[in-house]
Amino acid sequence: MHPVPTSSSQSGPRPLTRSKGRPLWSQLRADLLRRLEDGEFRDVFPGEHDLVAEYQVSRHTVREALRTLRAEGLVTAQRGRVSRFAASRPLEQKVGEAYSLFRSVEEVGAVQRSVVRRLDERADGVIAARLGLEESTPLVHLERLRLADGEPLAVDRVWLPADLARPLLSVDFTHTSLYDELERHCRTHISGGWERIRAVVPTRAERKLLDCPESTALFAIDRLGHDADRRQVEWRQTLVRADRFAVAAAFSADDGYRLGGPVPTP
Repeated sequence: MHPVPTSSSQSGPRPLTRSKGRPLWSQLRADLLRRLEDGEFRDVFPGEHDLVAEYQVSRHTVREALRTLRAEGLVTAQRGRVSRFAASRPLEQKVGEAYSLFRSVEEVGAVQRSVVRRLDERADGVIAARLGLEESTPLVHLERLRLADGEPLAVDRVWLPADLARPLLSVDFTHTSLYDELERHCRTHISGGWERIRAVVPTRAERKLLDCPESTALFAIDRLGHDADRRQVEWRQTLVRADRFAVAAAFSADDGYRLGGPVPTP
């Protein structure tokens, strides 16, 4: 039998011993979590065979520990691909506050990058109507695949009036926030609006683009944003992986949930 470690600060893997109060898979999960928090496995997470040999436990024990880590969004894995470390906690949107996916990714210690799929000027009668504009009004359209530590996280599509946002056509959106660039180049700040968040089942194309496991749903986020003069300047549609995103709201017995105003029907 392996000796029980005497120091919780011991570096590297620790032997596991059977205990009536705690199953081996739970001990393994705790030690892997410790190693993740210590900065190990940033590039590649060890495979099942490596963990079986390293900890001298059964494959069933390893699989159960990994299942819980994947369910918590700490490790990503798909068949035929190497497991990878994910953000240490899911991205969280607080209800009633302005939300920036760029800042949320960086706040959990991940690196935010975007692949710009479209950045052009076009007309779209349906979107223009949502912004309260004539159907023929030119719009700036930006579509990005949002990445966190190189892993697909969300698809973000936004439309803005071209007379306001045309300077954005020359911006490199690989590693920046749309709202920062909107203030920098267009002297415009999104000061309010409304948002709807709903769960959706991804299409085959969306699952492929976001590299989603078959069991993963998406959150669809629709946002209509206005500036300080209450001019509607942003219509945004975002699809974000539900295994890496959460919505939070504060509440109390007196005030209930601290929500914003009613959401209009678009």
